Amino acid sequence: MPIRVLLADDQALVRAGFRALLDAEDGLEVVAEAADGEAAVAAAREHAPDVVLMDVRMPRLDGLEATAAITADPALAGTRVLVLTTFELDEYVFGALRAGASGFLLKDVEPADLLTAIRVVAGGEALLAPRVTRRLIEAFAARPATELPEDALDDLTAREREVLGLVGAGLSNGEIAERLVLSPLTAKTHVSRLFMKLGVRDRAQLVVLAYETGLVVPGQQPAPSTA
Repeated sequence: MPIRVLLADDQALVRAGFRALLDAEDGLEVVAEAADGEAAVAAAREHAPDVVLMDVRMPRLDGLEATAAITADPALAGTRVLVLTTFELDEYVFGALRAGASGFLLKDVEPADLLTAIRVVAGGEALLAPRVTRRLIEAFAARPATELPEDALDDLTAREREVLGLVGAGLSNGEIAERLVLSPLTAKTHVSRLFMKLGVRDRAQLVVLAYETGLVVPGQQPAPSTA
């Protein structure tokens, strides 16, 4: 089955360029286009795409509001949003992550990297542009917009807390496995259980949660577990 993609951008020329790129690639299919945020939400509900390529600045409803509407819809639990913008300002990164986006890329990304990003996000992984550095994530985490209850992590085992901390620190499953002397499959299983226990959609939201609960402190690596 091809990865089904919705293009949301207010510039027809940009949409045409993305469509031409994706239509020429095996395993990818553009199922709809939208020129504003409201149309993007409506198209997502109609077509239930695997991935939405979402512009930030659009009329009627901006891309972050549209992203929040899509990720909050239970009927679209399988839809991932990859935010694309010409802007590298911190607030767009923060807004995209808080809205539930699974990825964030700048529009000057190389075509091959964009195609890879679509596949990564469709597979349930999180993705940030290389130029969106950990400094931005740490700055985002240092000013959380919401207060989470102290018992938000009470259902986690000591090992699961440790894995969550390492996800929040930016480690991949392979790096987590190496750090904790686990098999890659065991590390992946721990991350999957975190998705279920914490009710999050993907790795990006695990990173947000790790910071907002104070499990990861900006600028510090999680301490090794004694369990």
